[in-house]
Amino acid sequence: MANNKSLFLGFLTGTAIGAGAALLTTPEAGTGMRGRVKQQGSNFMFQIKKLKDRGLTLSNQLTKTSKEGAFLAKDLTQEMKKSVEEWKKTIEPHQENMQEYLEQLESSITDLENKVRQS
Repeated sequence: MANNKSLFLGFLTGTAIGAGAALLTTPEAGTGMRGRVKQQGSNFMFQIKKLKDRGLTLSNQLTKTSKEGAFLAKDLTQEMKKSVEEWKKTIEPHQENMQEYLEQLESSITDLENKVRQS
């Protein structure tokens, strides 16, 4: 943010110096010069106002987008937690069956090993 302020101040300073140099070196009558300076000042102020409005619009859009992003992230996190809990509930009965199956398999292997040793 500090770099933007320095850049803007540099721009304003350069513009003022350029305008002063133009005033001093222009071979124009005083009335015409004053009218031109007034018009350029008005144009400059219009451009500054336009730049300020665009900056405010951008700032508002960024704020809105970040709030929407935070809301969506929170919503997504809640949905993921819900999905994981549902998955756990779905898997739990099968987990017990798998444990029983593994115990039976282990018992069968032990029986087979004992039979092979006896032969």
